[in-house]
Amino acid sequence: MNPSHSPTVVIVPGLRDHVADHWQTLLAERLSDVRTVPPLERDKLSRAARVAALDDVLREIDGPVVLVAHSAGVMITVHWAQNPTRPIQGALLATPADLELPLPEGYPTTDDLDRGGWNPIPRRRLPFPSIVAASRTDPLGGYRRIAGMAETWGSRLVDLGDVGHLNPAAGYGYWPDAENLLRQLLDSTALPVHS
Repeated sequence: MNPSHSPTVVIVPGLRDHVADHWQTLLAERLSDVRTVPPLERDKLSRAARVAALDDVLREIDGPVVLVAHSAGVMITVHWAQNPTRPIQGALLATPADLELPLPEGYPTTDDLDRGGWNPIPRRRLPFPSIVAASRTDPLGGYRRIAGMAETWGSRLVDLGDVGHLNPAAGYGYWPDAENLLRQLLDSTALPVHS
């Protein structure tokens, strides 16, 4: 790929924000042109605040952008995409958290998420190419429901098998498939990006 056309990769973390040994953090360290949506100082469960934080980062970038989202970061991305403010070249959406159903202990309750504006999960085709990487054993999102979301979003579904929630608690720090899937996404999209 021509370096003058290389997209900026924007990392969209989930509700736990930045974790040093998370695959997104490690991926960001390996990339040359990357931005990460910063953690919120307040309104941490506000979907609107999280979408605004993503939008703030995107408005600062000239040129093509690819999003790399994980968990609730996928939902931030999908909500942002309902009223996008700029073109996006593509998105890697890894192990989306199904926020419409109760999450395991230690995560926000469905009532808290409803009050924060997270539900319902948008189920419209995304205005950019995307890959949904789904786990068969994710405690935060059942495979069949995530596959259904991928279909309505117009995403290519990649079955990751038994990877839990693809986070350090599931034994995943560096995740080489992230780079492979990102490369596939970039190879399948054409530049320049048009709005």
